[in-house]
Amino acid sequence: MSIPPEDVEAPAADTVLFRASPWRTFGVLFGVLLVSYVAVSPLVALLLDAPHDPWWSTVTQGAVIATVTAGFYALTARSAQRTWIRSSAGGLELAAEGSDPVLLAWPDIDHAVVRRDGLRTVLDVAPVDLDRVHPVSEEDEGWPALHDEPDGTPAFTADLTQVWPGPRALRKELARHLS
Repeated sequence: MSIPPEDVEAPAADTVLFRASPWRTFGVLFGVLLVSYVAVSPLVALLLDAPHDPWWSTVTQGAVIATVTAGFYALTARSAQRTWIRSSAGGLELAAEGSDPVLLAWPDIDHAVVRRDGLRTVLDVAPVDLDRVHPVSEEDEGWPALHDEPDGTPAFTADLTQVWPGPRALRKELARHLS
């Protein structure tokens, strides 16, 4: 289990914290499921030649199904996600699922990219040199996941799918410090 950002001293005072939120996950999934149920129910009733329910009944059924499903998902799969990223004048701190946080000073970052990978949004951070990556804690969970870029350089990867503030805000932070 990774260390929460509250337990790690920030390298500078101007920090912006990006972290996974079970409440945001619940809200997004609830909205998608409710709209899907309300949109598809009349079509299913038409195809099956079933009696038409009043609109409020369909919305109520959709709300119950969306609440149970989104609640179960948010409390199980996504609540386990411990990814967090903290940006400050001191650098970029990154703790991906199941890893200890690492700190990369801005000059030590070759490039950082927020990109789509299927349905997920991910952050790839390529350090100039792995020897310039600083572990933030004394624990030994290991670094965030590493992968090789197309040119062979190693890069850290973090899932940003339900990180708040969202990927757009993280892109702005990265552009502000890396430009």
